[in-house]
Amino acid sequence: MRLFCFGYGYSAESLARRLSARDIAVAGTRTGLGEMPTPGVELVAYKGDTPSPRVRELLADTTHVLVSIPPDLEGDVVLRHYRDDLAALTDLAWIGYLSTVGVYGDHKGAWVDEASPTRPTSERSLRRLQAERAWLDFCRDTGRRVEIFRLSGIYGPGRSVIDNLKAGTARRIVKPGQVFNRIHVDDIARVLAAAIDSNAGHRIYNVSDDEPAPPEDVVAYAAELLGVPVPPALPIETAGLGGMAASFWAESKRVRNVRIRQDLGVELLYPTYREGLRALAAN
Repeated sequence: MRLFCFGYGYSAESLARRLSARDIAVAGTRTGLGEMPTPGVELVAYKGDTPSPRVRELLADTTHVLVSIPPDLEGDVVLRHYRDDLAALTDLAWIGYLSTVGVYGDHKGAWVDEASPTRPTSERSLRRLQAERAWLDFCRDTGRRVEIFRLSGIYGPGRSVIDNLKAGTARRIVKPGQVFNRIHVDDIARVLAAAIDSNAGHRIYNVSDDEPAPPEDVVAYAAELLGVPVPPALPIETAGLGGMAASFWAESKRVRNVRIRQDLGVELLYPTYREGLRALAAN
């Protein structure tokens, strides 16, 4: 098995660890190589602005591809630069594209599943939806197996409200009726590995925990775990949110994850934020 990760970041690293017991070679891209690379992973610097001959070299004999580079104003950078290279790979068995549940837009707290209408409200999510469609077109045109994974808010070691509380930067913002789903990075890896191993015939999967919850409840629970004061409630009107944060809080929905359970057989290690935060607080 040879895995190539366009965007070897938080989720891709977790997948590589998950698959490390297998006979596998891992390569991928990062915008810069200043960080210490994972041992055994061959990485190349790639910012998405121009094609890279080194990327083309590393793609040779690839069997599985994970794409997590966000689209830019012109669309998906991987398809723009490497569509023909991917189509020509004789042993390519699977392409996974990491998207976002933001493509559903605002459903005012209602439940969504993979068949729900997509009506993104932010430019960022609109680009993701367009990239999804481009990858599904690639699937149709080439016969390659492509699967889309719509991720809820990612958290895990080093990236959680536990870390924010320890750093003194956590805020308990309150917006009545607001709920979000989350997903632990290790559970993302479990879903991706299960998808690689079983072709259930679907093209889109929601990757989410079981319990959409008000964000203020999550912050309060984490504070209790750490034995620190619960940050005071901060009405969203006074939070001063802008940019990506403002667009994120403008949407509320509850995300169903039935497909990853029933069709991929995934049992989440952290089915709610409570299990995830307890594990993080214990480390």
